[in-house]
Amino acid sequence: MAVSSSTSWELPLVAVCQVTSTPNKKENFKTCAELVLEAARLGACLAFLPEAFDFIARNPAETLQLSEPLDGDLMERYSQLARECGIWLSLGGFHERGQDWEQTQKIYNCHVLLNNKGLVVAQYRKTHLCDVEIPGQGPMRESNSTMPGRTLEPPISTPAGKVGLAICYDMRFPELSLKLAQAGAEILTYPSAFGSVTGPAHWEVLLRARAIESQCYVIAAAQCGRHHETRASYGHSMVVDPWGTVVARCSEGPGLCLARIDLNFLRQMRQHLPVFQHRRPDLYGSLGQPLS
Repeated sequence: MAVSSSTSWELPLVAVCQVTSTPNKKENFKTCAELVLEAARLGACLAFLPEAFDFIARNPAETLQLSEPLDGDLMERYSQLARECGIWLSLGGFHERGQDWEQTQKIYNCHVLLNNKGLVVAQYRKTHLCDVEIPGQGPMRESNSTMPGRTLEPPISTPAGKVGLAICYDMRFPELSLKLAQAGAEILTYPSAFGSVTGPAHWEVLLRARAIESQCYVIAAAQCGRHHETRASYGHSMVVDPWGTVVARCSEGPGLCLARIDLNFLRQMRQHLPVFQHRRPDLYGSLGQPLS
């Protein structure tokens, strides 16, 4: 799609980080911190880390044992990292012990957004839990250790644009992306740990579909490789523009990719193809109450 664009160096730069988390939280932080430092050195204003950036455990019991509250040691280390680097951080899926931990003995899969002063500006608890059985990939029962979130988070203004928060399995529910877009999102985030069977079949096509239908940038930081004896992830972290074009993609293994966010391109595309003005809620209903 040919539209006029700003000079590329004027556009905000984002970094998408790809890692292979293990049960070793100390090593995981070291890996993530190195990528964040590199992102800041390259001039990114916002770095995206994948779901389970903190750890991927061997079983539900170990997941619960390794989890922490949001005011715990690990989140404080990430707050300090954001401050020292002067960069915003999308922490795509933190194993959070919530205020109801003592009663439920379950955690939340929490997407935390930190600003460049290290302050928590948004937190979204994953609403769609991945309880599936895929032949060849092994069963996934996220609800064994995790409680579903109850609300969506309104899009948050960042130096790269208004960011809507989601996590992994949420991408299979287009209602969520449309709801966030209608609330003003310009960037949708799907930090993930996609499986080795569903990845080749569904990963890219779902991300591109979410970008096209919502007319948003889609940023998907992903886990990759083998985490331990019984778990591996697909990788292929990417950024998709509102036209559905993959504009950045990580290579195999841990690392990062960079993309510039062109909100002028986004606005012109929405003007040329005004699908949100053409919706027919009289025929198929609306998406509920506005996000506040």
